[in-house]
Amino acid sequence: MGRVKVGLEVYAEEEFKDVRGGSVAIVANQSSMTPQFTHIIDEARVKGKCKVKRVLTPEHGFKLVDACEERDEEYDVELKSIYGESLKPNKTDLEDVDALMFDLQDVGVRWYTYISTLYHCIEACGEYSKPIIVLDRPNPLTGEIVEGAILKTQYKSPIGIAEIPVRYGLTIGELATYLNEKYNLKAEVKVVAMEGWNRSLWFDQTGLPWMYTSPNMPTHETTQVYVGTCLIEGTNISEGRGTAKPFQIIGAPWIKGKKLAEELNRVGLTGVGFRPVAFKPWRGKYAGKICSGVEIHITDRESFRPFLTGIQVISTVKRLYPDKFRWRKVKGGYWIDMLVGDDRVRRGIDEGGDPWSIVDELEGELIKYAYEKENYHIY
Repeated sequence: MGRVKVGLEVYAEEEFKDVRGGSVAIVANQSSMTPQFTHIIDEARVKGKCKVKRVLTPEHGFKLVDACEERDEEYDVELKSIYGESLKPNKTDLEDVDALMFDLQDVGVRWYTYISTLYHCIEACGEYSKPIIVLDRPNPLTGEIVEGAILKTQYKSPIGIAEIPVRYGLTIGELATYLNEKYNLKAEVKVVAMEGWNRSLWFDQTGLPWMYTSPNMPTHETTQVYVGTCLIEGTNISEGRGTAKPFQIIGAPWIKGKKLAEELNRVGLTGVGFRPVAFKPWRGKYAGKICSGVEIHITDRESFRPFLTGIQVISTVKRLYPDKFRWRKVKGGYWIDMLVGDDRVRRGIDEGGDPWSIVDELEGELIKYAYEKENYHIY
């Protein structure tokens, strides 16, 4: 099997034909590169003879260090954040360009904010009559499996922009067309498709190098557990931020890792095992304190269901430590509800419900989406 060719490579070979010699704004960060590690800014300037007016940056900024940047001297380009107070490009950002190009590596999970950035960019391009060119990249979790709850409208936010499942099984390019049509955003969307990708491929089967997409997404393996262990953010358990293995290790000072591992290994989850660990986060929850917990080891990623696993972990910790466990509240609401896009996980766990039953109820609603998304498949 040959290496997958990402949309950026394909468009560079076409010399950026739709915007060649013109002016562009680009949504990008430090991972917006070819597999030869040439950035889209340089590709657009050299291969497309484009004037890069500005780079619009998503969460974590251009260099993935959460810096407030106004210009990058190395690339000699203006930077403008479209995450935070301003969630989408404004008229000034787009009025002096021929098109907006979008090139971000997605992770295939609804609460990852890059897809909210995509939504708002499409929305802005519809409002200001500018085409948006989405350079496609692989969904690292394959394009076949869907998991989790469909987001309810009342939970729409930057971590849940659309009524899609947690794990939605589309590439960023396919999702762009889906969002534009589903929400009538009225933009001219062009997707530059990859070559050599198919829906069954995991990221490490593409032949592409993983360039971490945000500070807590260091490896492609991280994306596989993130579908479930990001739910830990909605509790007072550490999700492993501030360690070398964010989302792969979880715990707290009041957890007994050996006991938790034994309980989780006993419940019969497929494709996964749990090892007791101790860790000391350097930032985030329990920074500087020794935590005990578990490391999640994927043994068979095809049968592993991370969303169910995350709920099982939370349910087990709450059962073992009812006096210590807490749901995290943000602005008066439960963060877990915002992540899930539904309150049935929290309510089900509080009522002592079986995680399998909770998930079965939620995922019973995925059939319609699974058929609907096929209309947007490019591959």
